[in-house]
Amino acid sequence: MTADTPQTDRRGTKTSSGFFVSQEAPIEARDAVATPTSPAPDILRCAYMDLVVTDLAASREFYVDILGLHVTEEDDDAVYLRSTEEFIHHNLVLRTGPVAAVAAFSYRVRTPEDLDKAVAFYSELGCRVERREEGFTKGIGDSVRVEDPLGFPYEFFYTTSHVERLSWRYDLQSPGELVRLDHFNQVTPDVPRAVRHYQDLGFRVTEDIQDEAGTVYAAWMRRKPTVHDTAATGGDGPRMHHVAFATHEKHNILAICDKLGALRRSDAIERGPGRHGVSNAFYLYLRDPDGHRVEVYTQDYYTGDPDNPVITWDVHDNQRRDFWGNPVVPSWYTDASLVLDLDGNPQPVVARTDDSEMAVTIGADGFSYTREEDEREMPEWKQGEYKLGHQL
Repeated sequence: MTADTPQTDRRGTKTSSGFFVSQEAPIEARDAVATPTSPAPDILRCAYMDLVVTDLAASREFYVDILGLHVTEEDDDAVYLRSTEEFIHHNLVLRTGPVAAVAAFSYRVRTPEDLDKAVAFYSELGCRVERREEGFTKGIGDSVRVEDPLGFPYEFFYTTSHVERLSWRYDLQSPGELVRLDHFNQVTPDVPRAVRHYQDLGFRVTEDIQDEAGTVYAAWMRRKPTVHDTAATGGDGPRMHHVAFATHEKHNILAICDKLGALRRSDAIERGPGRHGVSNAFYLYLRDPDGHRVEVYTQDYYTGDPDNPVITWDVHDNQRRDFWGNPVVPSWYTDASLVLDLDGNPQPVVARTDDSEMAVTIGADGFSYTREEDEREMPEWKQGEYKLGHQL
């Protein structure tokens, strides 16, 4: 085999960038959720998150005064926020409550009839389903909420109040302007099971992380033609890893960092700024006053063609999570937000039994690589930099 000969294995064909490509994600679920005979609702995109916070004033300051989201409406119990490019009522609801958690991951569907499909789809699976013609939040009409087979609270809606799109209102925009809701990220103990179920719901895998044995550590899935509308991250779950808003450029993210520094709020920065290998996006991870994780994200790529190739990263590739090879802080792997059932109670968290990404990378000095075929080891000063014991 010459240096120019493509390498192939069960994950696909290896590219010059170090990852594998294939036409279908090589992911097999051992304990798959049954595929309903009822057709799935036609999902357009992730639309908003219903987020419970314990101090509404502190959360409003973080999301409005610091991050610059725009207030559509508010009262004593909730604040309805949207990003600059949005024309539906809101992308984020901050709702006061006793336990910080996610009340709903909400998706917009193509037609009102898709709500009937959602009811039939989840009822066939034996899931709890609730429908409200008046909606569950202000500005949203007829909606269906379910406790899905993975334990996540999902919502589907079509009817919504329209508001002014503020793309042309540069006088209202900040240097770190958040322009749209981009994606959710869900923590679940069995990633292949999640992938299979969300494929039944119409999602397509764009990227994933695996090892040579086929253990799947994370997968990215989309409905709109970008890298993802949601992702399944392996860990104790069901929990919410993060909600992500997009900016236009890298400099918008740097402006947010500078603003946080000037306000003496840099402790809200958990990770970054940096560039992901997965998704190729520039990123920043923040923690809000309740510890909910928010990603600011920009410059991923188009995925809308029907033969868009699936990218598979080796879990030991040091550039998968950060393209510059910077280590990931352990809290990014371990911490996540609770999710609620339809009665508002926290869902029980089930432990992951497959290998954890942190254990097989951060947890083993030098186990990851930057250049797989290079005989040189990762520099000693970079090995295990963020091992848990090193933080004591």
